[in-house]
Amino acid sequence: MKLTTAAHLRIWTFTSLLVVTALCVCSTSALAISAKSYFTVGHSEFHALLKNSKKAKYRSNWAKVEKPFARCLKADPDGPFAPKALYYIGRVHEETGARSGLKSDFRKAVDYFGRVIARYPRHAWADDCLYHRAGVYAARLKETTAARLDLATIIVDYPRSDMRDKAKTRLKQLGKYNWAIAKVSKKSGGKSLNDVAAAATQKSTKPTTSKKTTSTRAKDPSGVAHLDNVRFTSSDEYTRVVLELDDKVKFRYQVLAPNKKVNRPHRLYLDLQNARLGHDVTKATNVSDGILRSIRTGQYSTDTTRVVLDFLAMQEYKVFPLENPYRIVIDVYAPDASAPSNTVVASAPATRQTTANSSYRPPNGSKKMAGDLLEQLGLTVKTIMLDAGHGGKDPGAVANGLREKDINLRFVKILGKKLQAKGFNVVYTRTTDVFIPLDKRTSMANARKADLFLSVHCNANRNKKVNGLETYSLNLAKTDAAVRIAARENAVDPRAISDLQFILTDLMVNSKIKESRDLAKDVQLQTLTRVRKKWKLTSKGTREAPFYVLMGARMPSVLVELGYITNRTESSRLKSNKYLDYLASGIVEGVLAYKGKIERYAMK
Repeated sequence: MKLTTAAHLRIWTFTSLLVVTALCVCSTSALAISAKSYFTVGHSEFHALLKNSKKAKYRSNWAKVEKPFARCLKADPDGPFAPKALYYIGRVHEETGARSGLKSDFRKAVDYFGRVIARYPRHAWADDCLYHRAGVYAARLKETTAARLDLATIIVDYPRSDMRDKAKTRLKQLGKYNWAIAKVSKKSGGKSLNDVAAAATQKSTKPTTSKKTTSTRAKDPSGVAHLDNVRFTSSDEYTRVVLELDDKVKFRYQVLAPNKKVNRPHRLYLDLQNARLGHDVTKATNVSDGILRSIRTGQYSTDTTRVVLDFLAMQEYKVFPLENPYRIVIDVYAPDASAPSNTVVASAPATRQTTANSSYRPPNGSKKMAGDLLEQLGLTVKTIMLDAGHGGKDPGAVANGLREKDINLRFVKILGKKLQAKGFNVVYTRTTDVFIPLDKRTSMANARKADLFLSVHCNANRNKKVNGLETYSLNLAKTDAAVRIAARENAVDPRAISDLQFILTDLMVNSKIKESRDLAKDVQLQTLTRVRKKWKLTSKGTREAPFYVLMGARMPSVLVELGYITNRTESSRLKSNKYLDYLASGIVEGVLAYKGKIERYAMK
């Protein structure tokens, strides 16, 4: 039978549809298989890491576990494994926060649990997300109202849930049981039970974003980063602003000239690409510290977050990223009397520092005006900031029954008293067992206008025979050992140090590299001399490496590794106050030797 042209066309169209349908089915099947494979890998790695306490304390290992779950979401964002992947990403951030103590980690966990609840309210794991989120709210963020309502939501909205009995017990422990149940049971304005809980969450936190933004954020794809926190350390001459994010982002920044018509000062804006505002970020923060007037944040577009710094005065600024967690640091410096006329912001002439209006007094026999010169060049040594490394949730190295954070704190108190006895003003980054981010420590020294910054640590090595004293200053790492130590103290993978060194080349322009190197040599030599009067002590020498804790310091700064707690001999010594006293006396003599060299430049 001869087919007509129309019949041929119908057959061809039908065949094409069959092919397209088959391809779609195959493609969908492939996506499902891919998503399942990624989830299976992530599930296995998560539970393996949870059981390995040694590896679980490193943020980088949790970040690795998160990747297969993120890939699962990207492979099939609306598939059956999507809610499970979101749940486990929330669990990853919950476990990370339990070890870091950072509120931003817990906020991220809350966000991911919330995505499951918002997008898949009837999924079998939605009640698990509510229970975990309630735990984070109550124990970690101290937001008991939100926690109560999450638990009540399980009881009221998920009556057959295996978490219901646990939720009842926990809600009774938190109190206001009947109030929470009544609150959730009441459906006001046609809102669902989950909407009521979400509204309570908004009331318990700072009003940082509009309802529209919050709702959209719960549905963000996994590839979008979040600006979780904006914090700053400030003084009348220096400010450090830190933007904490949950993932790396590309960013650009630019300085804008003043606009007198609308009363706008100089301002620096940063655009964070593929990023959204987080729960804890306020739209505007007044600073007014002599440099910054305010910090403003906003969702510039659907995929760009903008942060604007309004300057009252500015001469110089630096912008650089740090990792683990990922953050962008902005250092801002006020104009000084010697600043050239083409500085970013014009300022009134500063009062000239002289020996008449300064508390500093040059040594006897100094040349005329030498005291003025020393102070203007920042070469005086009056105030010393001592930094006890690690602390709080970060124990540092742990071996032979010792925790590094405890030794560091005990030692700086001994060292501080000895420095005060020599006439120095001593300030501390911490005097108790608290966690302080690495970038904040240097900013505290800058804000307090310290003349020296001494960061105290203990070392560790897989080879238990390795021992000795070493002193570091900030610079590019020149040896594998220096890279290893910097990676450990920065809590990053050694491979990340190469990227850090690229950043450091720009930051070193105005850092006191030579002065820090000289201080390190004096501290190392004098400490060895003092301790060797009673104990045999190996010198590991003075080295240079890119330590986060030293980056951005405006004064000579060093990091002292007192010894290896992984070495039995040295660990037993570090338990002894007598040994620590000798170490402290040596460091004091090193500081005095450095101070004496500076002052000799001004002598007759």
